[in-house]
Amino acid sequence: MAKIKYAYQDEYDGKTAKAAGRALKISPKHAVEICSAVRGMYLDEAKEYLEQVIQMEKPIPFKRHNKKVGHKRGLKGWPTGRYPVKAATQILQVLANAEANAEYKGLETDNLKIVHASSHRGYVIRGWTARAFGRASPFNTTTTHVQIVLGEA
Repeated sequence: MAKIKYAYQDEYDGKTAKAAGRALKISPKHAVEICSAVRGMYLDEAKEYLEQVIQMEKPIPFKRHNKKVGHKRGLKGWPTGRYPVKAATQILQVLANAEANAEYKGLETDNLKIVHASSHRGYVIRGWTARAFGRASPFNTTTTHVQIVLGEA
């Protein structure tokens, strides 16, 4: 098994818990926007926020990948947003794993803050789709790697 490196340098002297989702079949652009929205939140607040996104009650502000993205109600300071349900579900599972790791390490789970949340493009699963006259076109599936680090605040 490969050694996984995190894009985070430990500033909290071992008072952190990490979790990573590798090769998730979610959009890398949606994962970037969710990670930037959740970064810096307390754990309970972030879990509640992602559950509201899954139920399509609160949108995720799309600040970087916002070309031709419609405006959504309920966003303060930023007009464009979406409800990336599939990506929010996967990132919520990674958050739950990080919480379980923090509990195993003996950290106080009521006072955990997301100190690092990032996503990177994973490998591409190559595929083909049939076209007319016996031809084929590529039909690839992108994957995403997500890293979350929780620290005691």
